[in-house]
Amino acid sequence: MSVIIFFLVLFVLILVHEWGHFIAAKKTGMRVDEFGIGFPPKLFGVKKGETEYTLNSLPIGGFVRIYGENPESVDGHDSDIARAFGSRPKWAQAVVLVAGVTMNVIFAWLLFFGTAILGIPTAVEESGASSEAVLYISGVLPNGPLQNLIKPGSQILSLESNGQELVNPKPTTFSQFIQNNADNDVVITYRYGSEEASLTVRPAVGLIPDDANKAAVGVSLAMVETQSAGFLEAIMSASSQTYNGLVAITTGLFTLLGQSLTGTADFSQVAGPVGIVGMVGDAADFGITALLTFTAMISLNLAVINMLPVPALDGGRLVFVAIEAVTRRPINPVWTGRVNLIGFALLMLLMVVVTWNDIARLL
Repeated sequence: MSVIIFFLVLFVLILVHEWGHFIAAKKTGMRVDEFGIGFPPKLFGVKKGETEYTLNSLPIGGFVRIYGENPESVDGHDSDIARAFGSRPKWAQAVVLVAGVTMNVIFAWLLFFGTAILGIPTAVEESGASSEAVLYISGVLPNGPLQNLIKPGSQILSLESNGQELVNPKPTTFSQFIQNNADNDVVITYRYGSEEASLTVRPAVGLIPDDANKAAVGVSLAMVETQSAGFLEAIMSASSQTYNGLVAITTGLFTLLGQSLTGTADFSQVAGPVGIVGMVGDAADFGITALLTFTAMISLNLAVINMLPVPALDGGRLVFVAIEAVTRRPINPVWTGRVNLIGFALLMLLMVVVTWNDIARLL
């Protein structure tokens, strides 16, 4: 199921990206020969005006075929030569190249806005929590009794020990129950995602620096309830999340690239396709808002990565357009093709490295 959700998310995000290129090309007077959903081989197509809209066999996104993107395919005697990609003003070419990532950012904003309206799980103080609030584990202490037994994000359903049971605990009642059963095994029933399970733990002392004699099981707790935002509040929240997400992703990416040049990059912290499949599955387990939020972050990642000045990406093509604008002459298509091929090879090499790390973590 995680794989299906992953491909569905990827399909939507790539389609949104290509839709941006499509609209911008149309609005700047370029001839769009094909807008494809999925990748060839083609199943069928419908011609509307000058553009053929096709449905293809491989459901992993889509593509836009703009006349003249490949300069070698342009016939100098074609009556539509003025509408070729390379014949349009440089500003129009730049708009088309930037439009894809712009749509990814807009789409992320819309997802953040939607989750704010639907309601976002939010940590609240116990004293101000509503009856809908539930208890979650927000952290697990290393070398504590519950290390490797339970994950942060688990919802505590009940505690049981020595014939006593506590259902739907709060932080204070959880702590008190552990104190009352410091010398007994405690059965903790919890839910992680859609799965419910139980485990048995014996409280330990010495885990809390300020109170070495206090019994604990080595977790930090948080009361969480779903809070919906009003229209204006949702706009502000979506704008803030989009901006902060772009800043964090850009900073992290350039830090990683800088460390790669010095040989100090830690690729174990980078997730490739295999790792993202698992993350998408986890997000889906926690509900629609978690999945939409995660999809929004992937959309922002695609936007930032696509604007890198790397050949074969939109950012690299934008660099070529800028060079041509400054030199006032086209770059030799042969050299453009070679540089794009090198850029594509480097991207594939990076993909192999992060995928290898994904598999190594699984093993």
